[in-house]
Amino acid sequence: MLEKNKKAVVLLSGGLDSATTLAIARSEGFRCYAATFRYGQRHQREIKAAKNVAESLGAIEFRYIDIALAQFGGSALTDVAIEVPKDGADLGNPAQIPPTYVPARNTIFLSYALAWAEVLGAFDIFIGVNTTDYSGYPDCRAEFISAFEKTANLATAAAVQSKGRYHIHTPVINMTKAEIILAGTEMGVDYSLTHSCYDPDSHGRSCGRCDSCRLRLKGFAEAGLKDPIEYVKK
Repeated sequence: MLEKNKKAVVLLSGGLDSATTLAIARSEGFRCYAATFRYGQRHQREIKAAKNVAESLGAIEFRYIDIALAQFGGSALTDVAIEVPKDGADLGNPAQIPPTYVPARNTIFLSYALAWAEVLGAFDIFIGVNTTDYSGYPDCRAEFISAFEKTANLATAAAVQSKGRYHIHTPVINMTKAEIILAGTEMGVDYSLTHSCYDPDSHGRSCGRCDSCRLRLKGFAEAGLKDPIEYVKK
């Protein structure tokens, strides 16, 4: 039987991985508190998508959290002088960490989620990291998640005072994009509300050429479904 009042903080980017993660958390009986970050990314489309996804999947509360990662740069997602890679040949198996990696992003995001969880009295945090289709980001690995979970239980008053133990849930970490899409579709995720593109046009249409778009399109094709979002016409 599901517990009616258990709470979880869910990190929500607006993409299909995090949308499916929110749906999974809800299906497991959690009352979900969703958060997305305005961290200085090059576009705001994903922020709007996150809000729409949170509302559609019944999040108890949705918060925008402002942080200034763009002041450091170092990523194609926070520095317009760094080009977003397009049409690469090494999709899903990068030879090196790609320039779309944002330094320490998931560490920072999880730290904010942990702070909110402690205030809420929640001991569960969900994050939609995924390694199967794209393993270039070091902060999407299971080893990192395990290390952060250990840190969370050492660094918080709630854990030290034995009020509970924190658990970082990564339900889609080893799923293919097709598996994620099929699972979300079964749970009623409206993928037309999501956004994955690193470099959308001025109308918010996805480019179809960056790694994130290509992995998304590949996932829908392998799932035998049509991607419902709009792409720039080639």
